[in-house]
Amino acid sequence: MSTKSKSTHAELDHILNFVDGSKGLRAKINESGRVQIRQDLDGKLFSFNSTDVSEVLHRADSEGKPFIQVNFKNSTKVLLTETLVGFKPCETLGLDMARIPKVVTTPDLVSVFEAIEESLGADGGADQETEILKKVYLAIVTGGEKVGFDLEVERQWLNRLLASKLRASA
Repeated sequence: MSTKSKSTHAELDHILNFVDGSKGLRAKINESGRVQIRQDLDGKLFSFNSTDVSEVLHRADSEGKPFIQVNFKNSTKVLLTETLVGFKPCETLGLDMARIPKVVTTPDLVSVFEAIEESLGADGGADQETEILKKVYLAIVTGGEKVGFDLEVERQWLNRLLASKLRASA
């Protein structure tokens, strides 16, 4: 076994041990070395190839709860907590990234989606708010997809919502 694959195994062990000890994450690994981590909270799957991991850092949040940061060779990173996989929202044109959290999770999509629905239902002057919320939503979807989540369904939610709103206002 080469030194490189030894370190990859060690990193993967850190990830799998953390997930095994977590309350809301489940891991599966297939023969080809593809790892799938499922979030109990929303059933979302985060997947990656074990060979793509560059390093695993053990950290603690402001309340002292442990989490791990997984850095990948393509320079993306995720945070694994007790219950969720956190990731960076994608930089989005016209969106002030300082106004949204540095780390987001897939359940954040539901909150933002509900806010979009509300702003679409509101009368008068909510268009600008709706546009900002759509950008936030897409920043989270794109960021999630970039690190390895399948968020095609969430992408379709937004398209359907906007299409039904256009029909309603026509």
